[in-house]
Amino acid sequence: MRAAVAIRFSPSRLCMIGNGGLTGTTMPAARRDFSATASTWTTWGFIGLGRMGYPMALNLRAKIPESDNLIIHDQNRELSQKFKEEVGIAAAGAGAKGKANAIEVSDSPRELAEKSEIIISVLPGPPHVKSVFGHILNPRLSPISETISAETDRLFIDCSTIDPTSSTEIANAVHSSSSGRFVDAPMSGGVVGARASTLTFMLGCPTHNGNGDGKLAARVTPILQLMGSKVVHMGTSGMGLAGKLANNYLLAISNIATAEAMNLGIGLGLDPVQLADLINGSSGQCWSSKVNNPIKGISPGAPAERDFEGGFSVGLMKKDLGLAMKAAREHGVELELARRAEDVYEDVEEEERGKDFSVVYRWLEGRSTGGNRSRRGR
Repeated sequence: MRAAVAIRFSPSRLCMIGNGGLTGTTMPAARRDFSATASTWTTWGFIGLGRMGYPMALNLRAKIPESDNLIIHDQNRELSQKFKEEVGIAAAGAGAKGKANAIEVSDSPRELAEKSEIIISVLPGPPHVKSVFGHILNPRLSPISETISAETDRLFIDCSTIDPTSSTEIANAVHSSSSGRFVDAPMSGGVVGARASTLTFMLGCPTHNGNGDGKLAARVTPILQLMGSKVVHMGTSGMGLAGKLANNYLLAISNIATAEAMNLGIGLGLDPVQLADLINGSSGQCWSSKVNNPIKGISPGAPAERDFEGGFSVGLMKKDLGLAMKAAREHGVELELARRAEDVYEDVEEEERGKDFSVVYRWLEGRSTGGNRSRRGR
């Protein structure tokens, strides 16, 4: 028997979110060198089919070779079956029935990892990621060469937004147990970007020289480009997440500022469309004002167009803000606006739970006492 892998998080916790995995085997033909282009990879696993993971997995399945296997896993098995059926309908319409046949639903993250060469995970937070990798690594996971005869290391790509410390601990556990290679690759772009395959990935690779592993980054980059449009190599393990937390801290603040600016301008009598046009052509423009504007009729496809349904929830924004604040405390960094922003998102979540975080505008509008208020945000 193999010795259990020593990791700092508890492997006994139940998996709190679904995992994605394929139960298919590798192609019987000679092994392909899948370190160069997307057309050469064979067996994939995808863990977590939430708001971001589901469209990312759809794009992945659409772009990998028809002969490749995709193993999916989510705690919600009905969601996994829905994914399989949706891919089957799309494949039949495109005359590519093989793609539907090359999808399997795995019962556990462990089973998925055992059978996959490349495993992508998109999970809500630190407890979920720790739980999933606790199941994967205990008992010790056999090297990929002992399970599916691959000529390269098993690769874990975690796209979840968690704290850098937890991610680095997981990376160390994967590497020290010879289970494969692990990178953190959180993304930015929201559900809209996930659907359109225009996400930006922030990549953190383990390092042996202080500058990151260039060969591993070169292997991971074309994989991420199947689901996004830009990959930024931020450095060693955890640095992708460091970049993500800095970006999302700014997003948390700019989202509130956009809502306040729109609310202010409308309260002063400005037309919302003209105001947005002015802001987006001036120094105040940002993603929240341009792509995710909280006023209906300004940003096509934004959650404001559908009563703030879908998108990036208030709860997830609050979670990311909390992770940024935790990291700042650990490193002695002052975040002057963080506490007030956290209070805002806590109050908004009480009233608008599950809504896109741009719903901050509606919360502010409801607290305003001005006269003629635009109802375009309703």
